[in-house]
Amino acid sequence: MYIFSRLRDDVRYYIERLTEGGFERVFDSIDQLSVKKGVDKLGLEKFIDQCAWLAAGSGAIAGTGGILTMVVGLPVDFLNLLTQQFRITMAIMYKERGTYQVDFNDFMQLIATSLKVEASVALTKTMLESTAEKLLAVFGTRIAERLIPVVGAAIGGTTNYLFIKRIAKSVRQMQFEPVVITVVE
Repeated sequence: MYIFSRLRDDVRYYIERLTEGGFERVFDSIDQLSVKKGVDKLGLEKFIDQCAWLAAGSGAIAGTGGILTMVVGLPVDFLNLLTQQFRITMAIMYKERGTYQVDFNDFMQLIATSLKVEASVALTKTMLESTAEKLLAVFGTRIAERLIPVVGAAIGGTTNYLFIKRIAKSVRQMQFEPVVITVVE
């Protein structure tokens, strides 16, 4: 059971890395113009499906060989899952706002809100830590099932696919424009 204690110990390390620039590095690695072009070419639904299938692929690969591929595959799978989540969020923001250029702070507040993390006006370390913890908790729920070769591939792929689809649904339900409320005196 060394693998479980190792994974548990690494959670704090991953949270710290994500909080201290990891989210921003993933954000910066995504070409926002290519997200726009993908949405324009495929349409939003097909773009979301494409991202979900890319996430499913890494989940399946990470679970294919059981414990052997899981040790190396989980960090890569998590990074791909995070990247696909960011891409669909950017795509939905582009469709809703009409602009593909997104500021990191606005983006992370939307990500936090979509994960039901308390999002403040200012991007704080606490908010980033809560977001990282939530993402790792969601990601880690099916780790035990991924230990079984072949079955782990199906579980990993399905879990990732459904996660991306749920995040897309959650982001779509969010309000992108402020609502003006008229107060009658």
